[in-house]
Amino acid sequence: MGKPTSIKTSEEVRDRLRTLAAERGTTITELLEELAARELTAAEREQRAVAAARELGVEYTDEVQQAGQDAWARIRAHQGGTAA
Repeated sequence: MGKPTSIKTSEEVRDRLRTLAAERGTTITELLEELAARELTAAEREQRAVAAARELGVEYTDEVQQAGQDAWARIRAHQGGTAA
């Protein structure tokens, strides 16, 4: 593990993180580490999309990228109950 650092946040967020960590039997630090490891960066998502297209035999063009982004936006809208 690297050198410890501090993150400034509101008391409400800190309290929520403390509760979430306690419910999972972990610490705020471990909870944040898990979140950071689980979430992909934009570059990592792009790499995975290119690899998935390649596996499907599809050339990953700007149009394919946009179609994929549009599809995920529609899925998220439906999951949130605000269908586009």
